[in-house]
Amino acid sequence: MPEPEPEPAAGDWPNIDDYAIIGDCRTAALVDRRGGVEWMCLPAISSPSVFGAMLDREAGGVFFVRPVAVERVERDYMPGTNILTTTFHTAGGGCMRLTDCMPLMPDPQRRLQLEPTRELLRKAEGLEGRVEMEVLYQPRPAYGRVAARLKKRGGLGWAFRHGGHLYNLLSDVALEPSDSRDRLTGRFTLEAGQVHWFSFTYANEIGVVTSLGRAAEKRIAQTARWWREWSVRCRYDGPHETLVKRSMLTLKLMTYAPSGALIGAPTCSLPETIGGRRNWDYRYCWPRDATLTLRALIKMGYDGEARSFIAWLLHSTRLTRPNLLPMYDIYGRKVPAEKTLDHLSGFRGSAPVRIGNGARDQLQLDIYGGVILAVADFLQGGGELAKQEWSLILDFAEVIRKRWREPDNGIWEMRGGRKHYTYSKVMCWVGLDCLVRLCEEDGLDLDVGPYRRERDAIRADIEEHGWNEEVQSYVGVYDSDIADASLLLMGRLGYQDPNHPRITGTLRYIGDQLAENGFLRRYRTGVDHDSSEEGAFAMCSFWRADLLALRGEVNAAERLFDHLLGATNDVGLMAEEIDPKTGRQLGNFPQAFTHIGLITAAMELARAEREKAGEHEHEKREEEETA
Repeated sequence: MPEPEPEPAAGDWPNIDDYAIIGDCRTAALVDRRGGVEWMCLPAISSPSVFGAMLDREAGGVFFVRPVAVERVERDYMPGTNILTTTFHTAGGGCMRLTDCMPLMPDPQRRLQLEPTRELLRKAEGLEGRVEMEVLYQPRPAYGRVAARLKKRGGLGWAFRHGGHLYNLLSDVALEPSDSRDRLTGRFTLEAGQVHWFSFTYANEIGVVTSLGRAAEKRIAQTARWWREWSVRCRYDGPHETLVKRSMLTLKLMTYAPSGALIGAPTCSLPETIGGRRNWDYRYCWPRDATLTLRALIKMGYDGEARSFIAWLLHSTRLTRPNLLPMYDIYGRKVPAEKTLDHLSGFRGSAPVRIGNGARDQLQLDIYGGVILAVADFLQGGGELAKQEWSLILDFAEVIRKRWREPDNGIWEMRGGRKHYTYSKVMCWVGLDCLVRLCEEDGLDLDVGPYRRERDAIRADIEEHGWNEEVQSYVGVYDSDIADASLLLMGRLGYQDPNHPRITGTLRYIGDQLAENGFLRRYRTGVDHDSSEEGAFAMCSFWRADLLALRGEVNAAERLFDHLLGATNDVGLMAEEIDPKTGRQLGNFPQAFTHIGLITAAMELARAEREKAGEHEHEKREEEETA
């Protein structure tokens, strides 16, 4: 996808949408348009960073391989893979391609040979003319707190140890250490047809050195084959197929393969406004994301991933049974307490940099209904639950039945105290409604009377306190006039028919109050008692397109969906938020829930278009028969 090389965003900072992601379903790296690895955590995606220039240009650490001077840059992924290619053009007519890959290997081969635990493999290839290249390798473990002490290992490369683990860089390019031996630099000339390699590895025990040349080419080919075999299983064939499948590939990168957990994003503290303080750590797993995630995985043909995600979800929640935490780490444990890293400046000066998450102890009642709904979708997709897993679901239903009248912190994790959030009540209704329907349809031996009565009581309560007659809309907080984009899901979740007058009024009110240049904010500034600005929430904007398609407003849904896709970057990725004034991406990147929103809206739009085409065909046949 060609795109002119942009001016630097601020100093030598890229924009958030200048990054692309690569990974191996255990960790990930963010690579900017100039060939710099500016974010990578090891050994796992939620571990401390080794490269973190994204959050501090001096202290963070970086690994770049790039031309000395660049006129134009083109980036793309190898089709059907998460292998990134960046093509650089120079003013003198030179051209080179940088391929970035985190190798994957089929399990049988993994058992037959020694290999490092993680590898970042970089291939610099001359395409035309001569290109002067430069290299900087400056790892800074522990979020930049530690300067590496690099040691030459002869022909095995340059190594350093940290935390008992071995990190190694092997290259066929001559690299020179700094006086303090905390970095390596190099320059070389790349002629057309020449190839040079860089292999950065992590091992959790004795180091295993990789091979370059043909062996490295083989690792890239094996990885490409693995990704293509995975992506070809995607059943989607609707509009914008390339971007939808890219979203699925991105979600796969944010799945921690050993546990099946799906994280919110691979980054922490990318700001929701440049220079602002809304900077959070999203490298954890939110049970509420389960609802739409499971639907997307099942409908797209990824039943194995759906089963793994449900298994992680139910395993994690056993540890806090019968209560649910708002989020868990990739291993199913409680998320670390929130801390600030004051030695880091933050992305373009956006401080503080936070790790951990301060919402970990909040009461968020909506997640109970979300988990029950996810399980219901899983069962309807052909999945099965063990007896003890059913017992767990009943525990969650009991929490809803006993606690739905309490105020909570809501879907947006409000830090200004608990309130009666309408969306939380809706999800409590959804959870009990799912349980009642499962029992009635599957003949489960359970007295559903108490659950049915509480479900009906919740609905009556919502209609009394969550509906505002004056503004003709459901509102975010009981007995208020607060517009809240989460209420766009009421039609999707089955609480109300998408064409019900109250949903029509809510769609209009939310658009009037929260829309700006086609993008949707989640609520008005100040509702969360924080006067600082934030961007429009990309996933909320996709919810709006999804609801329009559900209502049969296909043309309006198509126009909005196309507009939203215009905010994706050159390789099809999206962050959590969009600046509605500039179209620039904001917040952690790429964001799983944004891509789930894209996929869900695309699936609904494809269904609506097929239905519309079928109606037109039926009308045409009727006209022909009449004639």
